[in-house]
Amino acid sequence: MLSAEWTKFRSVPGWIRGSAVAALLIALFPITGLGGGPPEQAAPIPIGPGGGPVVDAYYFVHRDLTGDGRITVRVAGLDGVGWAKAGLIASGGESPGSRYATIMVTGGHGVRMQHDYLHDRAGPEPAARWLRLTRSGDTITGEASADGSAWRRIDAIELPEATRIGLFVAAPQQTSGLGSAPGVATAEFGRPELTGDWSGDWTGHQRGARTATFSGYPTGASGGFTETGDGFTVTGAGDLAPATRADLPVAAAAGDLLLGTFPALIVIVVVATLMITTEFRYALIRTTLSADHRRGRLLLGKALVVGGVTFGTSLAAAALTLPLWLWVVRRLGLYVFPAPPGVLLRASAGTAALLALTAVLALSVGTILRRSAAAVTAVVVAVVLPYLVALIPFLPSAVGQWLTRVTPAAALGVQQTLTRPPQVDSVYSVAYGYYPLSPWAGLAVLCAYTAATFTLAAFLLHRRDA
Repeated sequence: MLSAEWTKFRSVPGWIRGSAVAALLIALFPITGLGGGPPEQAAPIPIGPGGGPVVDAYYFVHRDLTGDGRITVRVAGLDGVGWAKAGLIASGGESPGSRYATIMVTGGHGVRMQHDYLHDRAGPEPAARWLRLTRSGDTITGEASADGSAWRRIDAIELPEATRIGLFVAAPQQTSGLGSAPGVATAEFGRPELTGDWSGDWTGHQRGARTATFSGYPTGASGGFTETGDGFTVTGAGDLAPATRADLPVAAAAGDLLLGTFPALIVIVVVATLMITTEFRYALIRTTLSADHRRGRLLLGKALVVGGVTFGTSLAAAALTLPLWLWVVRRLGLYVFPAPPGVLLRASAGTAALLALTAVLALSVGTILRRSAAAVTAVVVAVVLPYLVALIPFLPSAVGQWLTRVTPAAALGVQQTLTRPPQVDSVYSVAYGYYPLSPWAGLAVLCAYTAATFTLAAFLLHRRDA
């Protein structure tokens, strides 16, 4: 039966051409987005120690420490919410994206110790307001206390280049509805207690003010610090975190270059549907069943052929052309969020699996409905329409998140190449390339729909008259 179905498939030129066209759409469709060239990037993008883009912006009040030493301070108050932060920081350099280690209080996430943008550890006492950084050799140790006498160690970081240490305040962009707006925070610090060889006077400046990932201050606000007899009042904006798509809206992600999946999907749906509806339309199904009365095996043979051909051609197109398009886009000067080779391989293989499963789904729906137009429409509406609705800018993001979680469109999440940092609140929408489910979990949703539809199709094919 499998041999017979393969012979049928390759004997129909339109089906062979359809599979080839789908592969070409995956390979060539990204060229449609290259017209006019990429927008100019007005400011440099800070790149962190891990090689990814980062937000490296905060108001910094500092002095220089030579050798070992310690700074202790009480954060008397923080006017900020969410991930607004204030505390102590040891900076590893002045260039954007330099290493650092910081201990802080936050507006809504307790006491944290973070370093190098990616690493975050919660303190044992969320209500602590006394903070301490100690430099011993190349090691920076962070501690917190609720009363200034009983201290709890949070973490220790190797940071040999840290010589500039002091107070900082940052407030990331605040998400509001469908977008975000610059944030600002003000913190009240007590008088810092210093031990060790400190030099110079307290000096303050806005770090990262001319970087691409700094959103600036709200209208009418600005950063600065005021020194009083009791301590400091510091106002700042920015963040210390991995950059998200909202921070770099003109940047691209590798998953964007798989946009050809959508026109390819429609072509594959048409081909897979015609494999069964053509036989119903011209009563060829009777001849097919006369050779083998096991109808379930007939449907399985068709599914293996159309699914296998689709997977093979799609995988070749995605795996060969995705690295090529990434090279082209970077040569054109557009920044692309980095993605490890394993992620690119998963996106390519996942795209092939997505199209193959959709082909089997279309075959099953065609068996159930027996009408080409109705079956094609049903599958396209189930797989493509939820994604398109999720992209509508004036709809609440929760609608898009729900649609791409419970419909077959969830499988498109297998193409995502961006990660969502847990310590960053941002606009995580489908339009920005962030899906509510993990890549393989999204594909599993489509697997469930396909399995259920195929089972129903096999049952109806067995019960109905040919």
